[in-house]
Amino acid sequence: MSASFDSTEHPHRRFNALAGEWVLVSPHRSKRPWQGQQEETEQDQRPAYDPTCYLCPGNSRVGGEVNPKYESTFVFNNDFGALTADVPTGGVNEGGLLRAEAESGICRVICFSPRHDLTLPQMTVPAIRKVVDLWVEEFQTLGARPDINYVQIFENKGPMMGCSNPHPHGQIWAQRTVPGEPAKETVQQLAYFQEHGRTLLSDYLKIELEKQERVVLENEHFVVLVPFWAVWPYETIIISRRAVQDITQLTPDERDALADAVRRLTIRYDNLFRISFPYSAGLHQRPTDGQEHPEWHLHMHFYPPLLRSATVRKFMVGYEMLGDPQRDVTPEFSAGRLREQSEVHYKDAGE
Repeated sequence: MSASFDSTEHPHRRFNALAGEWVLVSPHRSKRPWQGQQEETEQDQRPAYDPTCYLCPGNSRVGGEVNPKYESTFVFNNDFGALTADVPTGGVNEGGLLRAEAESGICRVICFSPRHDLTLPQMTVPAIRKVVDLWVEEFQTLGARPDINYVQIFENKGPMMGCSNPHPHGQIWAQRTVPGEPAKETVQQLAYFQEHGRTLLSDYLKIELEKQERVVLENEHFVVLVPFWAVWPYETIIISRRAVQDITQLTPDERDALADAVRRLTIRYDNLFRISFPYSAGLHQRPTDGQEHPEWHLHMHFYPPLLRSATVRKFMVGYEMLGDPQRDVTPEFSAGRLREQSEVHYKDAGE
């Protein structure tokens, strides 16, 4: 047995201070041969306009609505939203064990660009800034409603993540209750703020900037890093340097910087395996329940499923469903791989 613990070689647990959970890290398993399922590489060849796409400008959607001939961004109520605003109140409670309650909300779709063939890493910073501005507007509008206590802004990119339409778009689900993940983060951040008088992510970011082991990229207002407690192989988090509670508090320069960080990160993702890199990503920010929430610190999660290559993905199964999440490659290794990627998109590198 080795005389001293080495986190690059030995199994260990890491604590997720933001969610209050543990992840098992098993770096020695990254050396095992892979004989499991391999995905087909996505063919990312699309026209700038698709007459059959229900998100392209001027096209009809499934419900019969016709999209305007928009030239930048476009937002509308999801024709098949998981939440609706007109749900009657009520529920079920049998002995405290069989419980259900009505849940109301609004689901919106945001088209990032009129071009069918673009994704965020292929858009310019000014174009992504328009997406950021729309996030701000939607958060303000939906969060101001008395029946909405949380606004979740997110994107599922690629068929591997269940995306049903390749047109560049994201979603917003705004609902009466605070969902489980931001609720856990509220508990952890509040406890830390009450004890220290500072946000949890402010102090965490200070440590990461001093170590530089997991930092992928930085600009004046945001830092992108692989979290110490990351579960997914190339999971990242974008953290604002200034402790703001939600996206509406960002200055114009900070909005530009967020757009810059998103573009630079997603280019590195695409360059890693030279594909349109799949992920689920979303902003986490304060609940809109009328409270100030000084404990909250704006951040954005990216959860990509790919593990070793464009065709080998990470699965959450077995122990991870029954025990704790587990990863093989260390967050430090993943950060290094992302750092070494060019910020010129591989499709443009030959031009």
